[in-house]
Amino acid sequence: MSTSENLWVPSACTLPTVEQPLRAAEFEQLFARSVQAVRRVDPITLDLTIASTAEAEARDLARREIACCAFFTFDFLPADDDALVLRIGVPVSATYTAVLDAVQARALTAQAGGQRM
Repeated sequence: MSTSENLWVPSACTLPTVEQPLRAAEFEQLFARSVQAVRRVDPITLDLTIASTAEAEARDLARREIACCAFFTFDFLPADDDALVLRIGVPVSATYTAVLDAVQARALTAQAGGQRM
């Protein structure tokens, strides 16, 4: 899900290196189109409120991400009629917290860019 400069990919990730930028781009597109709010629940949990219309896309990305980065957890929680919460979790570890920090930064950047449109 990432590149070495932004810590999206720890050594535990099994996604082939050539595919990592493509996966990161998929997440960034989802974030830019769908993220309505970003909230860090605690050091190992990130909540992204996303448009309900993006649920199928988000579930597909989550399923594929877990296949290569089994340390992630993705839960989908109800928010309201037009949104849901994508809760992303990682194990307690400085490495994984740094990965979640990078995801949060990307979501915030994409959200800000999407709001300017």
